Amino acid sequence: MASCWWPWRWRRGCSWRPAARSPGPNSAGRAALYAPRAAAVAAAATVAVARAQMSYCNLMKSLTSAFRNMYGVSRFHHTTPVACCFSETLSGEKYTDPFKIGWRDLKGLYEDIRKELFISTAELREMSEYHFDGKGKAFRPIIVVLMARACNIHHSNARNVQASQRAIALIAEMIHTASLVHDDIIDDASSRRGKHTVNKIWGEKKAVLAGDLILSAASIALARIGNTTVISILTQVIEDLVRGEFLQLGSKENENERFAHYLEKTFKKTASLIANSCKAVSVLGCPDPAVHEIAYQYGKNVGIAFQLIDDVLDFTSCSEQMGKPTSADLKLGLATGPVLFACQQFPEMNAMIMRRFGSPGDVDRALQYVLQSDGVQQTTYLAQRYCHKAVSEISKLRPSPERDALIQLSEMVLTRDK
Repeated sequence: MASCWWPWRWRRGCSWRPAARSPGPNSAGRAALYAPRAAAVAAAATVAVARAQMSYCNLMKSLTSAFRNMYGVSRFHHTTPVACCFSETLSGEKYTDPFKIGWRDLKGLYEDIRKELFISTAELREMSEYHFDGKGKAFRPIIVVLMARACNIHHSNARNVQASQRAIALIAEMIHTASLVHDDIIDDASSRRGKHTVNKIWGEKKAVLAGDLILSAASIALARIGNTTVISILTQVIEDLVRGEFLQLGSKENENERFAHYLEKTFKKTASLIANSCKAVSVLGCPDPAVHEIAYQYGKNVGIAFQLIDDVLDFTSCSEQMGKPTSADLKLGLATGPVLFACQQFPEMNAMIMRRFGSPGDVDRALQYVLQSDGVQQTTYLAQRYCHKAVSEISKLRPSPERDALIQLSEMVLTRDK
């Protein structure tokens, strides 16, 4: 299982960068060491927060520099540098914001989604449309239309997006938003994107129905495309979302299993939608299975990296930046990448992980341990590895502004701050 999700062997003391070791569980005087360590952690908490935020900023600068200087070899059609496109793209055009390129095909995105949700019941319509206010990042629709154009150009040099491919972008955003509505109910969340959640305003029962309505509207839009392969690809996403949520409700005692569990959950809850949406538009635009796999692998790797950085930002950003409370994962009992890496240096965190940070003081102590460790840096380096893999995959396609924009988007995933 671990080999499916973990790109290198995971064991205590073996990680992306060598981590400083704390005494092992059988070390002499372990019990005596814990009390002064806990006191030291508490005393350094404020300094650790500032240092972690500063080191994260410095890390982002160094990663950006390193990412621009990586080179890779395409194994499909072209031999090109894969990540030197940030001032000049690989196809020779000047840098253009990927979101600016993508929005050419997404004008009226949220208006079109609201048309899909048109119903006679005013309250249900208001709840369903609540998050389609144009204030989200639209990260998934942007990736989908860029991938559509990149695949179309690769296959036939066609420089337009088919109506069915654009519909996938809408469907992806609708599935994503429905999952957020349902997640907020499960997590009893009160804020999302800088405003109250649906369940906070209308209550849990009505919020469940709003999420269901969005999913049903997405399913109807998907059926209209009329391609059974594409329908099968995107219905897999809904299954993965459910399975991912179940994985999140559980935990593993063994460290190897724990990290594999975390990465599988990350794929199912976040990356599956991006990967399968990319694959769907490639199927609609190109008959070559090799291209379908390129699109899927790009989406999978960018999606995992996106969530890894999201987990980092839960420790390094403030609530105003994120539009939702930070340290939320610890409060929900979740051990994300920074926590699992920190556990290498502070083995006493194992007990807290297994009880899902449920004892008094667990959340504060775990936060302090993470900020004193290199868990944030380790998780960021892991995200960089996934982004590098994504760039390697998409670079196999024929050069185009859209392909280059997808490469640029990989850097943006790594360096975002919200």
